[in-house]
Amino acid sequence: MACKISPAERSSIIALMNREIVPAIGCTEPIAVSLCTARAAEVLGRRPERISVLLSANMLKNAMGVGIPGTDGMIGLPIAVALGALFGKSEYGLEVLRDVTPADVQQGRRYMEETPIEIGLKQGGCDILYIEVEVAAGSDRALAVIEKSHTGFTRIERNGEVLLEKCAGAGASCAGEGCALNLKKVFEFADTAPLDELRFILKAADMNKHAAEVSFTGEYGHSLGRLLRGDMERHIMGDGILSSILSYTSGACDARMSGAMIPVMSNSGSGNQGISATLPVVVYAEKSGAPEEKKIRALILSNLTVIYIKQSLGRLSALCGCVVAATGSSCGITYLMGGGYEEVSYAVKNMIANLAGMICDGAKPSCALKVASGISTSVLSAMLAMEHRCVTAAEGIIDEDVDKSILNLTKIGREGMTQTDRLILDIMTSKGA
Repeated sequence: MACKISPAERSSIIALMNREIVPAIGCTEPIAVSLCTARAAEVLGRRPERISVLLSANMLKNAMGVGIPGTDGMIGLPIAVALGALFGKSEYGLEVLRDVTPADVQQGRRYMEETPIEIGLKQGGCDILYIEVEVAAGSDRALAVIEKSHTGFTRIERNGEVLLEKCAGAGASCAGEGCALNLKKVFEFADTAPLDELRFILKAADMNKHAAEVSFTGEYGHSLGRLLRGDMERHIMGDGILSSILSYTSGACDARMSGAMIPVMSNSGSGNQGISATLPVVVYAEKSGAPEEKKIRALILSNLTVIYIKQSLGRLSALCGCVVAATGSSCGITYLMGGGYEEVSYAVKNMIANLAGMICDGAKPSCALKVASGISTSVLSAMLAMEHRCVTAAEGIIDEDVDKSILNLTKIGREGMTQTDRLILDIMTSKGA
């Protein structure tokens, strides 16, 4: 079938996917703080003697309870900041800490204990994704700011001299760049674009599958992925495609959230979204014997659906990203089952009707449980869609138009759950008080 999308628009969509689907080591929120700290330290040109970090509420929420890669289980921002200041390399992007050694971690521990590191909430108006790091040594100071995207530097200063200043989010989104998306366009691109232009997605499949397989060999997080491979669990859940999907997807999340030094391919700034958008599709394709072309196109459909939904939801929200990523994987699985655009749109509506209220209460090891819940629903939604069973416009927030249904979901996550977000952060920061 000839591609219905022009070559110029295809190129724009592929460029968008290559911006949004990138390797990351560790949870992207604390790693983005490490990245910002590393850049500030590089600009300072000296070992920082004082560090001040200001974050938006959502950044703080997602960085509080997750393991930092290579630290043997250390949790939270102070060690992420210390390692970024001492050993981070900003040119690595979200793999900023990939060269850190155990000896470096020990030095980072000492530095963290000896150096004033202040971490607080940014007051006043700022983007929902905002990081500001100021480092100082003697009379020298340097400042770095990230906004809108996890790698989007918008301001860099040294001793009051502005070295970089640009509009927040410049180049971070395809909105207004000729590739505004809707579900029909996402489906047509995945279904008809020349296969050789889409093979890049296999790198995401291989990387995330490797992360899952590593998780089966050790104690990571709550070890949900490995647990689901046990004899008792297989007796309860069976040894079919669904149990394999749940094991692989939650296993990769186990490893990532516990701080394993294992890269995953992220989607729209989230490793868990990348995992949840790829592994269910990969496992279903392999278990069902799907040809490689079908697997590639299903992976593209899943990942691009996630990118499309995140365009209106935003990088961070009170709505769990697993809901968005599982919606993408439900589309991919529906496609592998032989579904066309109609069935894919049914799957999306079924997902939105079921999981719209799942909250994000920060990044942490138990995200594996939410991933498993979302992915279970993605398979169920695909099965219903293939039987032409779909939640109707008479029910809840679902609209006859699937794109309006998506906008209803993202409006709730972006606007309706604002107070929920504040309450979650208040609960998280006041525990033990």
